[in-house]
Amino acid sequence: MHQDAHEFLIFLLNELVDILEKEVQAAKDDTESSSLPPERTTNGSKVTQADDIHKEPLITWKINVQLFALIQGILTNETRCLRCETVTARDEIFLDLSLDIEQNSSITSCLKNFSSIETLNADDKFFCDKCCSLQEAQKRMKIKKPPQILVIQLKRFNYIEQLGRNKKLSYRVAFPLELKLIDYVEEADAVYSLFAVVVHMGSGSSHGHYVSLIKSHHHWLFFDDENVEMIDESAVQTFFGSAQEYSSNTDHGYILFYERDVTNNHD
Repeated sequence: MHQDAHEFLIFLLNELVDILEKEVQAAKDDTESSSLPPERTTNGSKVTQADDIHKEPLITWKINVQLFALIQGILTNETRCLRCETVTARDEIFLDLSLDIEQNSSITSCLKNFSSIETLNADDKFFCDKCCSLQEAQKRMKIKKPPQILVIQLKRFNYIEQLGRNKKLSYRVAFPLELKLIDYVEEADAVYSLFAVVVHMGSGSSHGHYVSLIKSHHHWLFFDDENVEMIDESAVQTFFGSAQEYSSNTDHGYILFYERDVTNNHD
């Protein structure tokens, strides 16, 4: 059975969250249950039993938290009541951004649509706490805190009701080697560099093959199972997608990994 790479990524991240939460809870439980432990000598140094038990889990926890925090960002969902102008903001943690795509577009335009203002009216009116009633409102999503590693999924698989199944969108979506988040973040501008791409090869969501492009030591590498070869940087553009609706090219960028360049930021 063909497995979706994005679903696997979310599963993997959720598993990491569960493991880390269990690990830190176990470390806390051990700390709370320990009293004055006996001392024993190891290599001429006195080490308490508590030190022996807790040192490694706590160190592991700190390292894992640092690694996990690399891909964690914060989104702000802002809703403005059009009657009283009150803005309601709700923050949420994100590990990746899933972007709707259009034909002959770019990541920049996809992010613009992601952060565009949506009007809530008719049956979608917003309940304003200040007005104590349903009101027309404007809603917008912004990146409050961009992560160190920005993971972007291009929504290439859309459910078509008439077909009763998902259809792959082969749209051409340009993803630059350098991505600047200017109008989509609350804090200082963030600059990112592309370092990995997961490519879906195939015409549908229920079948196909995944390969990866990874930048290592200033060189791009093409990974296809056990086969690895070096490719030119310009070859990344061949995975943008198809400019025509019907094309023999079925190799399209699906999940993008960008690393924040701290040297070009002004935080």
